Amino acid sequence: GHVEAAIKSYKQALLLRPDFPEATCNLLHTLQCVCSWEDRDRMFSEVEGIIRRQVNMSVLPSVQPFHAIAYPIDPMLALEISRKYASHCSIIASRFALPPFNHPVPIPIRLDGGLRRLRVGYVSSDFGNHPLSHLMGSVFGMHNKENVEVFCYALSPNDGTEWRQRTQSEAEHFVDVSAMSSDMIAKLINEDKIQILINLNGYTKGARNEIFAMQPAPIQVSYMGFPGTTGASYIDYLVTDEFVSPLRYAHIYSEKLVHVPHCYFVNDYKQKNMDVLDPNCQPKRSDYGLPEDKFIFACFNQLYKMDPEIFNTWCNILRRVPNSALWLLRFPAAGEMRLRAYAVAQGVQPDQIIFTDVAMKQEHIRRSSLADLFLDTPLCNAHTTGTDILWAGLPMITLPLEKMATRVAGSLCLATGLGEEMIVNSMKEYEERAVSLALDRQKLQALTNKLKSVRLTCPLFDTARWVKNLERSYFKMWSLHCSGQKPQHFKVTENDLDFPCDR
Repeated sequence: GHVEAAIKSYKQALLLRPDFPEATCNLLHTLQCVCSWEDRDRMFSEVEGIIRRQVNMSVLPSVQPFHAIAYPIDPMLALEISRKYASHCSIIASRFALPPFNHPVPIPIRLDGGLRRLRVGYVSSDFGNHPLSHLMGSVFGMHNKENVEVFCYALSPNDGTEWRQRTQSEAEHFVDVSAMSSDMIAKLINEDKIQILINLNGYTKGARNEIFAMQPAPIQVSYMGFPGTTGASYIDYLVTDEFVSPLRYAHIYSEKLVHVPHCYFVNDYKQKNMDVLDPNCQPKRSDYGLPEDKFIFACFNQLYKMDPEIFNTWCNILRRVPNSALWLLRFPAAGEMRLRAYAVAQGVQPDQIIFTDVAMKQEHIRRSSLADLFLDTPLCNAHTTGTDILWAGLPMITLPLEKMATRVAGSLCLATGLGEEMIVNSMKEYEERAVSLALDRQKLQALTNKLKSVRLTCPLFDTARWVKNLERSYFKMWSLHCSGQKPQHFKVTENDLDFPCDR
């Protein structure tokens, strides 16, 4: 209803003013969210044309960096969009007319009489009931207090949830700065003598990137909140991994790439969701009205991540695997009728597409194991959802492309140690792998059993090990800074004796 109305009003706006780029881009985004793909290719090339003109005219692009990530927009153009948004944040920062900040003196961190600890600040609007907190919950308290002093700066007010409570109690210093102006926050960060400042938002809701544009800390880092490049001259590093951001793609990032071992994407299931591993509390398919006798493929990603190419592939798979179904979420519900109609037009039976409602986190993870195989969306992968399903013991198939957001699921898979069985290199191989696993139940069962058995030992879910590697990256950033070198790409290795945490 209201989606159709929105589409209609955007289309009317375009008839009245064909040169109105906002309407075109909003229309495209709305259509993508409800899987309306009629004119998709033409619209995307039109939108790319609009962005290229805006970039050349120094106008803020009508497509936000967050949408540029999820859509098939050329990676170099996505970088340009981020650059424009980054300089817009610089303009906002300059209006506060602050004199440049003095930074902490670059003295190496040594245990023998030098500086004792690194002062690390995390800035986020998502300390609360938000996927970022669900994933990073333990990180702030797991830092080794002998080596690192943690400051959390919350851009959003207390939402009263257990997530907020937890970060407040576990982080060594937690400051609610939600009522302060951006220049006051930057001053506070600088007065706290933060050496490494972490941006956990990037271009997501609630971000205040102008704080970073004021450069209150000598080293500024983008991590976790935004799976793409910030395009910001004032962000030195992006914490990522070798699979997600290989050096051969360094040109599509403005930051220097820091490759942590295994997977850059942290999670907290080992601390928070152990009940999922209890064989006695497994739900049944009948609890959700799922067919007992069918092979169930699943994709729990939001519908805007889907495109005609992957959906056609899914339909081919459904046609080739007898008695199979595809389980999707109403995310949003407005796309349900349309997707079902697409599938039927592709020769799929209507009852082969099953939609259920979005569930609460715990339940969502638990019920994931009712599916047989997860089918990832290549244009924008399952990120949080990917960790959810792997923790539930559900194998996936994923096809990595070039941009960061298309490669995260592959990295998650590699960090379980079973990546080879889940990562494919082409759409054709994607279809064949899905069909062969579905038709060879023994092979799939073996993969599922292996995945379930490595959950407590593989690097992907080892939060403590992960935090130690993150600290190694911070020490390396600081020691480069202290030796007068410019930020540079580097790789973190485990058991490298340069780091206090290994002594």
